[in-house]
Amino acid sequence: MCKEDHRLSDSSRQSATSTRQRPLILITNDDGYHSEGIRHLAAFVKTMGDVVVVAPESARSGYSCAFSAADFLRLKRRHNMGDTEVWSCSGTPVDCVKLALDQLCTDRRPDIILSGINHGDNSSVNSHYSGTMGAAMEGCMKYIPSVAFSSCYYNEDANLMPLRPYVEKIVQRVLEEGLPKGVCLNVNFPAREEFLGVKATRMTWGSWINEVDKRHHLRGYDYYWMVGEYRNDEPEATDTDQWALNHGYVAVTPTTVDVTDYDFLHKLKL
Repeated sequence: MCKEDHRLSDSSRQSATSTRQRPLILITNDDGYHSEGIRHLAAFVKTMGDVVVVAPESARSGYSCAFSAADFLRLKRRHNMGDTEVWSCSGTPVDCVKLALDQLCTDRRPDIILSGINHGDNSSVNSHYSGTMGAAMEGCMKYIPSVAFSSCYYNEDANLMPLRPYVEKIVQRVLEEGLPKGVCLNVNFPAREEFLGVKATRMTWGSWINEVDKRHHLRGYDYYWMVGEYRNDEPEATDTDQWALNHGYVAVTPTTVDVTDYDFLHKLKL
């Protein structure tokens, strides 16, 4: 379904390009194949290409780039999005991308990988914990243009239709222009139904505080809930994703796979 033969001659390549199928769009998320966010995303882009959905069988929030190294995985065909091809995976969002590329995309390589629409904010340092972003990073590491979409509405019944023109515009532009090697896009929508526009932003420096809620069980042992409060550590900065979201803008943050600090690298004396 997905991989093209990169051994084609120049003349054959030109012929193949002239008769090429519609773009192949691989979609995943970390909320599960049944979530409203992924249903909306698939519906938004289905006229733009051939859509294949491979998503976790249940919620996998907070899994970041984790994959299943110590357990087997299962794929199951689902039929919850009309004529869209949908599969659930027993693993993580990254597992979904890996399995899709290896098992389902045997004839065509995806032209783009989309992750989301996540129910919850993935801006600032949240992007490092996010399974939504983990899937986009996996696609990026496979040299496939990848975009993660998140809404700051945590309510799964929130109205996501206002996101449609922005999703369509971003996806179309990436399909036409691609993305630089090692760069994916982290797109976050504020929790509102009207947006003032789009801002290209950097990641906000922020922290999670009061993260552990300790409880005592009636059977005599202590247990813990991971909770926490987000704190913006640079509230006066106006070029960040948090500023954009707090002021009604869609935040688009280019995110890199290469985590090398090149400035400091040149200062190291080893």
